[in-house]
Amino acid sequence: MNGKLILENGLTFNGTIFGTLGESVGELVFNTGMTGYQELLTDPSYEGQIVVMTYPLIGNYGINLDDLESDGVKVRGFVIKEEAKLPNNFRCEITLEGFLRQHNIVAFKGIDTRYLTKVIRDNGSMKAIITDRDLTQSEIKERFESFNNDDAVSKVSTKLIYEIKGEGLRIGVFDFGVKKNILRNFQKRGCHLVVFPWDTPADIVKNYNLDGIFLSNGPGDPAKLTGVIENIKKFVGKLPIVGICLGHQLLAWALGGTTKKLKYGHRGCNHPVKDLEKNRIFITSQNHGYVVDKVPESMKITHINLNDNSIEGMKSDELKIACVQYHPEAWPGPSDSEYLFDDFLDIIRGGK
Repeated sequence: MNGKLILENGLTFNGTIFGTLGESVGELVFNTGMTGYQELLTDPSYEGQIVVMTYPLIGNYGINLDDLESDGVKVRGFVIKEEAKLPNNFRCEITLEGFLRQHNIVAFKGIDTRYLTKVIRDNGSMKAIITDRDLTQSEIKERFESFNNDDAVSKVSTKLIYEIKGEGLRIGVFDFGVKKNILRNFQKRGCHLVVFPWDTPADIVKNYNLDGIFLSNGPGDPAKLTGVIENIKKFVGKLPIVGICLGHQLLAWALGGTTKKLKYGHRGCNHPVKDLEKNRIFITSQNHGYVVDKVPESMKITHINLNDNSIEGMKSDELKIACVQYHPEAWPGPSDSEYLFDDFLDIIRGGK
C-alpha cells in the first residue's frame, strides 16, 4: 500500500507501507550495519525510534527465533530501500515482513535510504511519521508535539525480579533494556545473575548478597532518569559497578559528570575505538544517541572513538568502577571486545 514518510523538517518521501498498515511516530535515526537487522529490531535501546537502514537490501536471510535480543520488536518503525521477498538461509523461520506484521510494526520501503541518511546527517536526528493517510499540517504538528520518549526505559525493563543461576560471582543487573547477549556473556562465565527492574530501590537490591552491580544498556536521555541516578549513588564505594551504554552514561551523572546528545548518534557495526590501556584499536558495535561530555573527577578515560574522539570508556580503580559506551557483546557486529566482560569480572573480584 502507498504511504508517506514525513520528516520534522518538512521533507516528505513517497513509498510503500509494509509490515502492518497504519501509522507510527518516532525519532528518525540511521544504522550503517550491512547485517544484523534481526538483533537491531529486537534491541530495547531502539525503543521509540524509527530506524533507517543504509544497506539497500534487507531481509535476505529472513528471521530465526533464536537470535532475538529481547521478547519482541522494539523499534517504533523501520525504513529500508528494498525488501528481500524470498529469504534464503537454513535457519530462516519467518520473513522480515511476517515478523514485523506479527509484532504490529509499521515499516516503509521504496526510497533511497542513503539519501535519507544524508538528510539526517546534515540536519540531525529528528521526529518522523510513517503513515498510510494524507495528513493535514495541523495533524502532522499535533503528532510531532505529542511524541516524546521519556518513559522508554520503563517500557522495556523487566517488571519482576528474576534470577539466572550460576556458580560464580553474584551480579545484580539493573535492567534498563538489557540485551540478551549481555546476559549470555555473563552466563557463560559462570555468573549468578539477579535481574532487577529499572527502578528497584537500593535497599531491596542490597538484600541479595551481591558481589557487584551491572548497569545495562537502554533507550532515552540519561539526564531524565534522576531517580535512577540517585539510586546508583547509594552503591558507589560500597560495591563494584560496571556498565554498558546507558549504564555508562548514568554512572557519569552519578559521579558528577554530564552527557550531551549527538547530532545523529553512533549506530552500526564498524566504529573504531581505541583501548588506551591496551594501546589497541578494536572495531565495535554501537547504538547510542548520547555521550559523556564531562568526565567525573574520580574517573579516567579508558576508551575513545577514533571517528570523532568522543569518550567510549571510563574507569576508577579506587571505586572499583568501569564502563564503556559501546557494545562489547556485539550481536550484531564483531565480538572483538568480548574481553571486556573478563575485565569487568576482574574488577568485581577485586572489590570483594
